[in-house]
Amino acid sequence: MTYTITDLANEFGITHRTLRFYEEKGLIEPERKGQTRLYSKRDRARLQLILRGREVGLTLYEIRQILDLYRTGKDIEEQNRLAVSFFKKRLAAAKEQRAQVDHQIERLEDACRRFDGHAIFASHPHREGQALRTGTH
Repeated sequence: MTYTITDLANEFGITHRTLRFYEEKGLIEPERKGQTRLYSKRDRARLQLILRGREVGLTLYEIRQILDLYRTGKDIEEQNRLAVSFFKKRLAAAKEQRAQVDHQIERLEDACRRFDGHAIFASHPHREGQALRTGTH
């Protein structure tokens, strides 16, 4: 079975440009019939892996390394070990980002509680007749 660029774009909710980009990067290799690209079941499976990898934050380099193991026919355990090592690295980074976001949320919630219903004044109130200093002059 083969798929057209439109078939895959519609199935996965991506643009034709996205498919051509992955082709340019050598991640998928559709057959060409004149100007028409024909994607195989293998290309479809690789595209699905690419999109899942991108969804969890893997880089194209990491995705390529995983896909290259499939291409060389290495044993499945080696493929899985590599994928899991990338997943764990990305998971640690995501947890760190979440901690940073949680800290920002706490700070913002504190600020909202402190200032809720109260006017906020600058440390040096503006006096009549003085030019307001903006820091850009």
